[in-house]
Amino acid sequence: MAKDPYRYFRIEARELLDQLGKGVLTLEQDGAQSAPELVLHLLRWAHTLKGAARVVRQGEIANLIHGVEDLLAPLREGTAPLPRPHIDQVLNAFDQIELRLAALPQPAGAAPPEAAPGAALDGDAPQRIGRADVVEIDTLLEGLGEIGAELAAMRHAVASLGQERALAGTLASSGHGRAAPGEARLQQMHAGLERTLLAGLERVERELRQSRDAAERLRLAPVGAVFQMLARSVRDAAHSQAKQVVFEPAGGELRIDGAVLDLVQGALVQLVRNAVAHGIESPAERQAAGKHASGRIVLDVVRRGYRVWFRCSDDGRGVDLAALRRELARRGLAAGAAEDDDTAALLARLLRGGISTSASVTELAGRGIGLDVVRAAIDRLGGEVQVHTLPGAGTTIELGVPLSLAALDVLMVEADGQLLAMPLDAVRGAVRVTGGQAVRTADGAAVEFQGALLPLLPLNLHARTPPSHAWAQRALTAVVIGDAERRVALAVTRLRGIDCVVLRGLPGLAPADALVLGLYLDDEGNPRIVLDPEQLADTLAHRSLGQGQAPLRKPILIIDDSLTTRMLESSILESAGFDVALAASAEEALEMAERTDFALFLVDVEMPGMNGFAFVETTRADARLREVPAILVTSLDSPEDRRRGADAGACDYIVKSEFDQGAFLARIGELVP
Repeated sequence: MAKDPYRYFRIEARELLDQLGKGVLTLEQDGAQSAPELVLHLLRWAHTLKGAARVVRQGEIANLIHGVEDLLAPLREGTAPLPRPHIDQVLNAFDQIELRLAALPQPAGAAPPEAAPGAALDGDAPQRIGRADVVEIDTLLEGLGEIGAELAAMRHAVASLGQERALAGTLASSGHGRAAPGEARLQQMHAGLERTLLAGLERVERELRQSRDAAERLRLAPVGAVFQMLARSVRDAAHSQAKQVVFEPAGGELRIDGAVLDLVQGALVQLVRNAVAHGIESPAERQAAGKHASGRIVLDVVRRGYRVWFRCSDDGRGVDLAALRRELARRGLAAGAAEDDDTAALLARLLRGGISTSASVTELAGRGIGLDVVRAAIDRLGGEVQVHTLPGAGTTIELGVPLSLAALDVLMVEADGQLLAMPLDAVRGAVRVTGGQAVRTADGAAVEFQGALLPLLPLNLHARTPPSHAWAQRALTAVVIGDAERRVALAVTRLRGIDCVVLRGLPGLAPADALVLGLYLDDEGNPRIVLDPEQLADTLAHRSLGQGQAPLRKPILIIDDSLTTRMLESSILESAGFDVALAASAEEALEMAERTDFALFLVDVEMPGMNGFAFVETTRADARLREVPAILVTSLDSPEDRRRGADAGACDYIVKSEFDQGAFLARIGELVP
C-alpha cells in the first residue's frame, strides 16, 4: 500500500478541531465569564493546527484557521463576549476545514474517508462515528480466540509434562534406591524446561488477553462522541429561530457498539431539533410564563439491564395535544381512541409520522417527518420509544436500544460452582457473614448492612434453591446489590476481584435463565455469564418462595458438659442444615427453654448437678415442654440405664461407643421434620 503523507495530520487535525469546536460552543454558552483562560486554549490549539497545516502544505486550511485566530484574538482580555456573527464565522470555518480534511488524497487501497461532521449538519444524513472496520475486528477476535484455545491445550500439555517428570523420578528412585547422576541431571533439565514453558505461557496469555480486550474495544465508541455534534445542532437550530437554548448531556463515558451509535445519533439529531422547533418557546414567551429566558435540553444516557436508554428532555411548552387532535380530525385520521384523556394514544399516533402541529413549514418543522425518522431508526435496532409530555412543563422522549456490545466493569464472584460476573454499578458493598450474624425472619434469612436488615438469598442459577436453613448458618460472603429503594444480599462462595469485560448478547436460539444479562469471553475464549442485577432479587426471591422457604425450624438444644461432645454433635447437625443451640448443664438448658422454643433436646446423662434422667423427667412434667422430644446420648450402656431413660420419657437412647452418624441423622430427621 502506498504511503499516506497526511495520515498523522488527519488524526491531529481532527483532534484539534474537536477541542476547538467544544471550546467555541462553551465560550458562547458561558459568555465572558470564562473567556480569558478558554480563549488562550483556543488560540493555542488554533496555532498548533495552523502550523501542522503549513507543514503538509495545506494552505487553504492554514488560511481558514488564521482567520479564526483573528476573530478570537481580541477576546484575550475578556472584556466582551464573542458576537454571534463571529461565532457563526468560526464554526463555519471549522466545517470548511472538515470538508477539506475529508477531501485529502487517499493512498490506493485505503478505506474511504469518513463523512465530515459539518456536512452532516447540512442534511439529514448523520455523521458516522470514526471506528475500525467491524468485519476485520471480528476476524481478528476469532483468530485470537483460536490462539487462546491452543495456549490452553499447551498449558495442559506442560502440566502433563510435570506429572511425567514426577513419575519418572519415582520409578528411578524405586529401581535404584536413589536416582543415578545422569537421571538426576535429566530431571533437573526437565524441571527447568517446565518452568520456562510455564513462564512463557503466562506472558503470552497475559499479552493475548490485553490484545483481545483492545480489539474488542475497537468496536466500541463512547456515547460522548456524538455530544458535540448534538450541541452544534441545538445551537444552529436555536439561532435559526431566535431562541436561547442550553444543551446539557450526561453519560458520555458509556461505551457501546459503534454500529448502534451510528444509527442512534441520527435519531438524536431529530430529537434535539424537534425539541427546539416544537418545545422550547421564544425568550419573550418563556419570561411571560415565569421561566428563564433560556430553554434547556437535557440528554441523559444510562444503561439499564441489556439496554441503553437515551432520555431527551426539554423544559418547553410540551406537545400541543389540542392542536394534534385538530390536525387528526382535519385529516380524517384517528389516534386509536381519541378521547380527551387518551394522551398515550395521541402520542403514539404522533410517532407514526405524517402529522405536525407546526403552523408553517420551516427548515426544522412542518412536514411531520421528525419523529417518524426517530421511530424508524429505533425499529431497525429492535428498540422502543416512550414519550411523556406535560403541558407547559416540557416533553421527554426515551429511546431504549438493545446492546450488541458494551464495555462493562464487573465484580467477579464464585457461586453455584462457577465463575460469574455482575455489573459493578449495581454493587453496593460486600460483607462477611458468620453463622450467628444471619437473622431468621418470617420471609427467610436476613443480614444487617449499614443499619438496615436486608434479605439474604443464595446466588443459585439452578431452578431449585436450597432452603435457607441449609446454608444461612454457615460462614459466607454476601454481595449487596440494588438501589436506595431496595437492596438484597446475595450469598456467594468467594469474591474474585474486579474486571472490565465486553458484554455480548446471547445467541438468538440459546435458552437462558432470566438472571443472565449476557456473555463475555474469558482468557481462553470461552463464554462466561454476566448476571442481570435487575432480575437477581426478584427471581431468586421468587424461587425461594416457590420452594417453600420455610416454615422456620426451631433449633435443637444440645446439653452436655463436654465441650468436645457439644462441638461434635453441633458440627454434624449444622452440616445437615439444622439450627443448633448449646448448653453446658441441665440447669442452663432449663433456663434457655423458658426463653426459646426448641425442636429437640439432645441430653447427656452424666453431668454435674442435675443429670440427664432428671432433666428429661422435669421437662415431661412441664406442660409447655412435655411435647418437645428428648434423646439421651450417653456412655452408659446397661439395660437398667436404658430402662431408666425410657421411664423418664426419652424417645430414644444413643450409646456414644455405638454412635453412627447416618443413623443419628436419620432419627433426628424423623423427630424434626
